Parts: sequence; C-alpha cells; structure tokens
Amino acid sequence: MTDTVLPPAYDGRSIPAHAREQTWRAPDGQVIRRIDWPQIGSGQAGVARGAMLFAPGRADFYEKHLAVLHAWHAAGWHVTALDWRGQAMSGRLGADEVTGHADDFAPWIADFAAFWPEWRASVPGPHVVIGHSMGGHLTLRAAAEGKVRPDALVLVAPMLGLNPGWVPSSVLHPVGSVVARLGDRRRPAWKWERGPLPLSNLRMQLLTHDEVRYADEDWWYEQRPGLVLGPPSWGWIVAAIASIERMDRRGVLEAVTLPVLILGTTADRLVSWRAIRRAAARLPQGELVAFGPEARHEILRESDTVRDRALKAIADFLDRTVAPRSA
Repeated sequence: MTDTVLPPAYDGRSIPAHAREQTWRAPDGQVIRRIDWPQIGSGQAGVARGAMLFAPGRADFYEKHLAVLHAWHAAGWHVTALDWRGQAMSGRLGADEVTGHADDFAPWIADFAAFWPEWRASVPGPHVVIGHSMGGHLTLRAAAEGKVRPDALVLVAPMLGLNPGWVPSSVLHPVGSVVARLGDRRRPAWKWERGPLPLSNLRMQLLTHDEVRYADEDWWYEQRPGLVLGPPSWGWIVAAIASIERMDRRGVLEAVTLPVLILGTTADRLVSWRAIRRAAARLPQGELVAFGPEARHEILRESDTVRDRALKAIADFLDRTVAPRSA
C-alpha cells in the first residue's frame, strides 16, 4: 500500500478531529468559509512535506472532497480548502438561494489573490495549489495573471472550455450574451429541483461511477442544507465564456512557467476535453494525464481504480517537482 491510498477508517462523512472549520474575510468584507487541516495531533509523524490549497468547482463544497483531502493529509501535507464566494456556505450572489450567479469571474480571482499571501505566510512550503473544475480554471487564471505563484499547480478536470467542446467560445459568447440580455441575468439557465432518485442518477452519470462517493454529496446536503446550489445563471455562463476566452489569448498560458499537472477525461460531459488537451500543450511545464470512459468529471471522487491512479499521478508529480519523499 502506498501513502496515496485512503486509510479505510475514514469515510468522508465527518469533519476530522484535527481539522478546523474557520472563516476568512475578503478585503471587501465578504466572509468566506475555509477548512484547515494541519500536521499536528495524534497519529501524525514527522514534519509536513508542504502545504496544499484546494479550490473546489462550481456549486461545490469542501465536504464533498474530505476523503481525498484526508488522503493528502495522511501523506504528510498540511491541507487547506476554501469556498468560493457565492456558493457553499459563503453567501449567494444571485436573486435566490439555489442559482449560482456571477456577473464576472474577476471577484473570485481577487479573493484568491488576497487570500494567497496570507495563507502562504502561515504554512510551511512548498506551496501547492490543486483546483477542480471551475476551481482549476480560476487558479490557472490567477497564476497566468501573476496574482499567485505556487511552487506547483495541479488541475483536475479544469473548466478550460464548456461542452459541447466542438462549439468555439467565440460562437457561444455572443449567443449567451443575447440570451442573458433578454431577461434577468440572474435567472437560472435551466430548471432544476432537488428531487427523486432518477434525477440524481442522471446527475451521477455526469460526475462519477462510484455510487457511495456520489451519495456522500446528498448526505452532506441533509446535514448542512445551506450547501445546496443548483444550476448556473445566464450571467454565470456569459462570465465563464468571457473568462475562457481571456485564457485562450495567445501568450497567456505560455507565460505560466511553473510546473502544472492536468488530469482530464475524454468522457467528460461538463468541460471540454479538447480545451484541456490544448491547454496542456501550451503550458511550458505542462503535463497531462488522460483518462477514458472509466472516469467521469469528478476524477478524485471516482471508483478506487481511477481515483488511486489519479492520486498516484499527483504524488509522483509532486515528488519530481517540489517535494521529494525523504529516504
């Protein structure tokens, strides 16, 4: 057994004893939730290998990812995860409690840029950022714009293009903008209701093959109803496409000279595999690990075979680039 395999005693449905749920106040006063999991307490041996900052995806929350955060913590890392403003339990930006709205992605970049120096100064390095889906997009953009400079960056199914991937953002953007102008930009892009199992099964087909890990999400919704967030608004879609186009500009990704590992799946039905593959080729120190039909969008919440391969790829990447294991 390697140190990337999750110890069986933890099932992801509780806040670990040594993890601290806290809040961070953004420069404009917005209160944003975080969890910190330091390398202290019983069962931890040796000095931390470094610190990981995990950035979740759209409509996401760190509770969903506690199992994989636990795996990294067990491997010797200090782990922090941060909500994005407007989702999870860090407030809302739209007209209701279930629509994920954004007028622009810039406030998220600003939050991350403000949090970064405080966090970096508070924990020992090397400092690694891991971003999933929208979190992958935002953390890569922050690095490309020089707002943060981690020692390494890991992107898991990053939102570098929206599906259908064969439709270019130059087409999607004006179409989305027209639709958004026809009414309230904060209105949901599609109808949604947390409902019966068949609907959940349809959503599971987008996210993971693993029924138990998928069920963790609903379990946390029951424990903490404030986590629930539904579809994006039309404003969010327009803002997402604009941010994707910004990163597509020549020279943007080419300026990211730090080591970057990207994990993606050709079977992803939420983000564009083609865009992921193109981005990996543009990054000077980019590496790509490709999965096929065995993996859906949430690679780190997939079946053991997929998830363990992903964790091993991340561990090997960090061993080679920033934090070699001691003999």
